[in-house]
Amino acid sequence: MEKKETAPEKTCYSAEELQFFKELILQKREEAIKNLQLLNEAVAGSSNDVNDTAPTFKTLEEGSNVLSKEENSRLAARQQKFIKDLDAALVRIENKTYGICRVTGKLIPKERLMIVPHATMTIEAKMQEKKRR
Repeated sequence: MEKKETAPEKTCYSAEELQFFKELILQKREEAIKNLQLLNEAVAGSSNDVNDTAPTFKTLEEGSNVLSKEENSRLAARQQKFIKDLDAALVRIENKTYGICRVTGKLIPKERLMIVPHATMTIEAKMQEKKRR
């Protein structure tokens, strides 16, 4: 029987692949910054209409507005974290460690990085982490 030679397992992405992911991350970062700006404007309530000075007796509507601002604040915090995670991914690209699972040391599949470009773990490592919790 002949032994089949298998190609060595890839341990890092090429410069071209890293450049592709860098462009993807920069695009997602730009979108996230725009979304954050919109959310911050919504939280600040920058509307200057007559309703700001007119007495209002619509308690339910006011409660709804407060909940909406709280939700926008939560969404803004998530956007800030997302931007921070994308920035960290850009650092990993510069260090040539992007796409390497921090738990297993294996390469994170391109398909996963296309969906979650700031991922630091393979799906398998993520599932093992959830089981330990």
